[in-house]
Amino acid sequence: MLEELRTLVLFAEEGSIQNVARRLPLTQPAVTRQMQRLEDMLGTTLLDRRQKPPRLTMAGLEILDRAQDILASVEALKAFATDTEPQGVLRLGLAHGLSDASIAGAIARAAAAFPKISLRLKTGWSAELIEQFERGQFDMAIVLRPADHQSPDTLGTERLTIIAQAGGAEPHLTDTWASMPWVLSPEPCDARQRLLAILGGERHRLVVAAEIQDPAMQMEWVRRGHGLGLMPSRLAARGLPDDLALVDTGDVDLSLQVVALCSPHLNRLAKAAQAIAKTVGDVIEIET
Repeated sequence: MLEELRTLVLFAEEGSIQNVARRLPLTQPAVTRQMQRLEDMLGTTLLDRRQKPPRLTMAGLEILDRAQDILASVEALKAFATDTEPQGVLRLGLAHGLSDASIAGAIARAAAAFPKISLRLKTGWSAELIEQFERGQFDMAIVLRPADHQSPDTLGTERLTIIAQAGGAEPHLTDTWASMPWVLSPEPCDARQRLLAILGGERHRLVVAAEIQDPAMQMEWVRRGHGLGLMPSRLAARGLPDDLALVDTGDVDLSLQVVALCSPHLNRLAKAAQAIAKTVGDVIEIET
């Protein structure tokens, strides 16, 4: 019907079938058939053929106004669909373990390059974020997965280190880790699950002296000698307070994979999601 509506608008502009045929270009009989098809579809007479050349009837004039509105809306829709600049709301889930200043800065820088996008950021534990992503509550989620997790969407490796009160007794690798007190984030903390997996899973129960989600308070509790703690190696590499020390973990692999999950229906938001994923991946790799 759009072609027929365009023909009606052209007829109103040109005033004759002959001139419309010249502009399209089509033959005059083809233009006449388009006008007749439109009349059949709408069930009304658009042209007063008693006049030479034909003129629009009252119904034709009213439908002309609607046709112009419809065609303008179609053109606006085309412009919206072909706009190359991403716009809209991007809902992003971010694992608690990645919620530090470096990652936050990377996400903010990437999002700033797309001024028409409104970023909705929510942090959570990876298992919760993955479940919410699968239910369609996020357009994108950057989460932590086990070290052996294979995914084409892996951004990098988040290596963990153990910290302890400086000057305290040095724990002998995994032999004594299970019996020592720990200062950890509440379940289902990704780093805590990784530690438990190294210690043999459910066969061991960690001695958790304190469950604290805030990283700064965790460090303070470790500094005061309440137990061992976990933190990303990239953050520990910036330096620890004098009363904190790194624990020698030997060959034990305390690492997690950083994975970006993206909805297949992002459309124009995909460009922004890719930029965020790349920037976060760069931070992980550079700082590790």
